[in-house]
Amino acid sequence: MANNKITNLADRNRVELRPGLVKTNLSYNDDTMLCHFKMKKGCVLPLHKHLAVQNGYVISGRLKYQLADENMNVYEEGVIEAGGGYVWDSNEYHSTEALEDMEFIEFFAPMRPEYIAE
Repeated sequence: MANNKITNLADRNRVELRPGLVKTNLSYNDDTMLCHFKMKKGCVLPLHKHLAVQNGYVISGRLKYQLADENMNVYEEGVIEAGGGYVWDSNEYHSTEALEDMEFIEFFAPMRPEYIAE
């Protein structure tokens, strides 16, 4: 089994989750997970939710986001630029769109088991 406690981005497997979105798992355990992402301009993740709290930091690029209620009615939208952070709560509907090529990291709690398969 790979060491998931001490890692280096260059040594990890990259997975294309969808066209224009590449994920690299960094460190994780049964409770939390840290991932690195690259997202191409124009890539959109439609409104969705998941159990894990999602805390992110934009390294480069700009990200448009939307937050929505349980009926998927958008109640907030904005842009997060390089140097900006964000947190989506557990089961909070959110969507994102890369306004330019981006690089960002995200921390999930609890960890996302669907992201382990590489």
